Amino acid sequence: MKTLFTALALLAFGASSASAAPTLTSEQQREAKKRQFIEMIKAYNNAVKLGKIGKSCRYKGKKLWGKVKVVKSFPDFKVKIVSSFPDLKVKRVSSFPSSCGKWKFVKSFPDFKIKYVSSFPDFKIKFVSSFPGVR
Repeated sequence: MKTLFTALALLAFGASSASAAPTLTSEQQREAKKRQFIEMIKAYNNAVKLGKIGKSCRYKGKKLWGKVKVVKSFPDFKVKIVSSFPDLKVKRVSSFPSSCGKWKFVKSFPDFKIKYVSSFPDFKIKFVSSFPGVR
């Protein structure tokens, strides 16, 4: 991984025999190389991404533990229940849903709302009895 990152840095900031454009000033050339480097890093990050849910156990900025309400319309997340290769392992709890993947199902005042779908989910879940969290 270090070598790939080093190669990207050399491509973006290393000296090249042919200038990018002879009419650009050196400052403009540096800015163009910086933009190119940032785009390469973004592409690298997208390629390395392991799943839809990161280690922070958040999706679209919302934490994926706490009180959950199942709704039919206007959900925060659309989820699909699977038996293999989930993005998140979920444990149903009756109290203290205080860590990643622990969900307490409620009728009112949820932390977030979900809708069960069979296609095009935001992420996939699997209900487990132990070891909830990101795979």
